[in-house]
Amino acid sequence: MPVDLTGGIDSAREYVFAQRPENPEMRDSVSFWVSDDRGELGLPRIGIEAVSANWESHDIQVNVAFPDGRAYRLRETAPALPAAGPDGTPTVLGAGGLRFECVEPFRTWVMTYAGKAVQTSSFDLAAGQTDGPLVDIEFRVEATMAVPPWVQGALRNDAGERLKNSVEGDLMGGPRYEQLFRATGSVTVDGSEQRFTGSGLRIRRQGVRRLAEFWGHCWQSAVFPSGKAFGYMAYPPRDDGKPTFNEGFVFLGEGDLIPARVVRAPWLTRLQALGEDVSLVLETADGTVSIEGETVVSTHDVHHSDKTYSVESLKQEQSDFPAVQQAGVRYRWDGEETFGMLERSNPLDKIVRE
Repeated sequence: MPVDLTGGIDSAREYVFAQRPENPEMRDSVSFWVSDDRGELGLPRIGIEAVSANWESHDIQVNVAFPDGRAYRLRETAPALPAAGPDGTPTVLGAGGLRFECVEPFRTWVMTYAGKAVQTSSFDLAAGQTDGPLVDIEFRVEATMAVPPWVQGALRNDAGERLKNSVEGDLMGGPRYEQLFRATGSVTVDGSEQRFTGSGLRIRRQGVRRLAEFWGHCWQSAVFPSGKAFGYMAYPPRDDGKPTFNEGFVFLGEGDLIPARVVRAPWLTRLQALGEDVSLVLETADGTVSIEGETVVSTHDVHHSDKTYSVESLKQEQSDFPAVQQAGVRYRWDGEETFGMLERSNPLDKIVRE
């Protein structure tokens, strides 16, 4: 059975805003998570946040991490790049040295970066330390889509209802979908190049995003060599007992995404640099799926002290924003192994400090 890599979504959704949106809160965003297929390096979120109120400059996030604990990090507000691609279509979202381009909607995207990043470590970042010397970083990733896109709220009725006029809907930031891909590329750190093949996750989001009431989340996704894949996003139980957003999928290599929900998630309860068990259990109409996971590369944002437009705006919404971990994970499912992504967060008062 052929795989519909568009998921029935209009290809125009892949294009970025050609000009500044009228609503000053409107955002445009692209982000990638990339893992090589040997577990030797990871790019645990590279992203751009373009906010209408600050349209001439966009915020960029760069994370490069290795299993020996080396990590390279950049948070910067940089001049925006033109949105027009080679044929004039708005296919480029870029700022400073970071550039995303939609080469063919729902088929091929390319991400490139050339610039500086702070040399640090997974251990320092878990301890809340972000200082270090600047080094030269370059990377290029060509992403070929491998799994139908997952539109948040489209697979389960209860999840879709949770996004309507709700806190969770504000947190999602408007229409949003994500798509797993196969990748080829290279990463160069201080003159030393590594070429790789691997996989990753691409996120496309346009809308107004409000984070004032954010109280944490857990988000995992990966595609396996056979073509099987999974993904989910969930928010922790609320103090008032009300239901929260919890939706995911299982993909068997062909056909459509199978609706799922997570019934065991590795919530962020400690700040551990590497080697943490992040296994999960998903529930579908046909039963449960257990997937083993262990972090192999990792970065943390503990105190959110970066001087970027988004972080300073975030601090105005919520001065004590939850700590965030962004990591690459070795996943095992029915004897098959791959590397994929993990992002999770929790307020510091709910995290054990070691």
